[in-house]
Amino acid sequence: MPLLTTGKGFLKALEQAGALSVYAPLEGGYEGRYQRRLRANGYTTLSLTARGLGDLSAYLMGTHGVRPPHLGKKNIGLEAAVGPVYFVPPIAGYQLENLSPQSKGLVLWILEGYVLSTAELQYLVNLTQQEPKLKVVIEMGGDRQFRWQTLEDSLKAA
Repeated sequence: MPLLTTGKGFLKALEQAGALSVYAPLEGGYEGRYQRRLRANGYTTLSLTARGLGDLSAYLMGTHGVRPPHLGKKNIGLEAAVGPVYFVPPIAGYQLENLSPQSKGLVLWILEGYVLSTAELQYLVNLTQQEPKLKVVIEMGGDRQFRWQTLEDSLKAA
């Protein structure tokens, strides 16, 4: 059985724009097919959810501190009352530094992108222009068929 779509239009649009917003049928399955096509064409993919990301610039490209839940256990007098801070390397920055030489680049596939503000979406557009090996695909909602448009066009429409 032949493939109904090869994903070449999607790949070409992603390489030209750098950041795409996608609308997929709610029953799912299409995202995995397009991620597989990206990997087959030499890209490394990383799936994230937009919920709970916090400051995008710190989380994606800068070292940032996190505090794990204390679960009721406190060490009084040793550290802050809210718990210790652990520093985590940047998610996208670390992946970009460690890309294999054969890889075309890193594609961040962000789920539930509708929770991001306009400023955060604009930051992602600017980030793909600053980092040429970084591409961003954001799922912005559902539709009857899988479709995409540039993230800049989505911002203009909003």
